[in-house]
Amino acid sequence: MTTKQPDNTALRTALWRALHVLTDDKPYIIEDKVGYNLIKPEKDWQERPDMKYTKRLRASIVARSRFIEDIAKEQIAKGVKQYVLLGAGLDSFAQRNTEISSQVDIYEIDQPDTLAWKEEKLIANGYKITDNLHFVPVDFETSSWWAELLNKGFDNTQRTFVSCTGVTLYLTKEAITDTLRKMTSLTSGSTIAIAFYLPLEQLDEEDQPMQEIAIKGAAASGTPFVSFFCVDEIVGLAQKVGLKEIQTISTKDMTEKYFKDRTDNFVPASGEFFLVAKT
Repeated sequence: MTTKQPDNTALRTALWRALHVLTDDKPYIIEDKVGYNLIKPEKDWQERPDMKYTKRLRASIVARSRFIEDIAKEQIAKGVKQYVLLGAGLDSFAQRNTEISSQVDIYEIDQPDTLAWKEEKLIANGYKITDNLHFVPVDFETSSWWAELLNKGFDNTQRTFVSCTGVTLYLTKEAITDTLRKMTSLTSGSTIAIAFYLPLEQLDEEDQPMQEIAIKGAAASGTPFVSFFCVDEIVGLAQKVGLKEIQTISTKDMTEKYFKDRTDNFVPASGEFFLVAKT
């Protein structure tokens, strides 16, 4: 029996996804209570400050999850046979989309403790670990996610979709550049979608105080936020490493796409944007 604990961010984002289904109005942006079922949080968890006062952040997380999932489904429909989640956390695409996910090899990359805990809890809660679901534990400080991925049987001759959310905040610019370079070695026609974070002063004014708290909290817990980027900077970086068909998707785009006719004031916080590109 493992005593390993998953990353706090992975726990929090999974609970935000569940809280959306439990407390927000329909239609749901995404329906995902799998992480909640694994975590089995304490009775009054919804009253925690990080749950109670973070509605806009919760909206960002569900928008991000839905956006990535839409691309994954679209790519699988186009014949992509491999889906790599860099910084998978408690993502549950494989558990909630069994028919679609059975058509691809899924590689979930994350810290060893998070993946060990997740695998144990999935089994304990009756979820089957299928042969096409591969957990790829990586200590990002000391080993190469790319090397570990290849060790797990990843086929670099197959077109692939790679998603990366909640990771770049914690990496240096050098590490991010290296990650993008590695992605350019994916076979031609592969698709990547990566979340980046705007500098504090570029956030909507109402989101700045919450982000300041998050920055302080991350530093205090020993996992400081390292990298923030302007959109132009990321586009330049993507061009420099040789990515193609580069698009950026903003919070405003997400709001228009998923939150258009809502009447419950459920809209995503500013601060996160996506780079979507092809190799």
